[in-house]
Amino acid sequence: MRKLNFFVGLVLAAGLAGAATAQDTVKAGFIYVGPIGDGGWTYEHDQGRLAVEEAFGDKVETIYQESVPEGADAERALTQMALSGADIIFTTSFGYMDPTINVAAKFPNVVFEHATGYKRAANVSTYSARFYEGRAIQGLIAGHMTKTNKIGYIASFPIPEVIRGINAAYIHAKKVNPDVEFSIIWAYTWFDPAKEADAATALIEQGADVILQHTDSTAPQAAAEKAGGVITFGQASDMGEYAPLPRVSSIIDNWAPYYIDRVQAVMDGTWESKDTWDGIAPGMVKIGEITDAVPAEVKADALALRDAIAAGDYHPFTGPLNKQDGSAWLAEGETADDGTLAGMNFYVEGLTAQIPN
Repeated sequence: MRKLNFFVGLVLAAGLAGAATAQDTVKAGFIYVGPIGDGGWTYEHDQGRLAVEEAFGDKVETIYQESVPEGADAERALTQMALSGADIIFTTSFGYMDPTINVAAKFPNVVFEHATGYKRAANVSTYSARFYEGRAIQGLIAGHMTKTNKIGYIASFPIPEVIRGINAAYIHAKKVNPDVEFSIIWAYTWFDPAKEADAATALIEQGADVILQHTDSTAPQAAAEKAGGVITFGQASDMGEYAPLPRVSSIIDNWAPYYIDRVQAVMDGTWESKDTWDGIAPGMVKIGEITDAVPAEVKADALALRDAIAAGDYHPFTGPLNKQDGSAWLAEGETADDGTLAGMNFYVEGLTAQIPN
């Protein structure tokens, strides 16, 4: 699984044992859970890799391995990449967390960057994005645009990041449309076009005329286009080939600035282990073009929400909010703390589905 409770149970470490020395050239490696042509998550990480090449020219060499399964295969791939002379390795899926920690212990002079995990070491940093901020905006648009009041959500794995996204989308859909209902299908995959298409089709057959996804392929977009009368949102990448319909907007993961910054730190000898969790304000999360298929007033509301989040004037988890069982969670005006968000394992009130074990 790729993304789990960020910032929870950190393995704190001070300094980088002997590896923070300046160097003229850097070899940067990237380990990907899917193919670089997935049109979503891995595609955007690879765009970040290409941006590193463009930024540094002949001062950097990048290497990558795609479609690396999480687990033992990842540990082997990481070991081979470290042995090949990589100075910094980015591991871009949650299930790479323990393999990253294990391999980093064997290669103290190589630095590692793990996406969406929570374990650090002297030579291991973590980084993730506040995708839930984008989900709030998608929920607002979805709540306005559904005609059946049924919104379908294709979820990957029942982990905090995905649960956060479902909650954020539901809260903001419900705010603009009190009659809205969410149906959730767990695909138990990050990238499997066939499963994703089947999930989208099943949700559409259940009456959903809006499909949200937390999986990586464009298959749900294609299924919605085939069905007609259904709108979708791009996940991780713009998926703009399906605009203006069914894809009416998207969440775009912008990794390039972070990758450039961290490679520069290795070059300068200033790299140190740290946690990063950025969102719309710093530009790690972007909102793709909202197409003209969205009414002008809805587009204006969505952009206003985006700008309020970016300015720090609004938090997507602001009370009053209860948990699914009706127990109080956030009081009027109270906002969720990062620790609760990082470990989120509950739905908010109004969602009727159950979170799988």
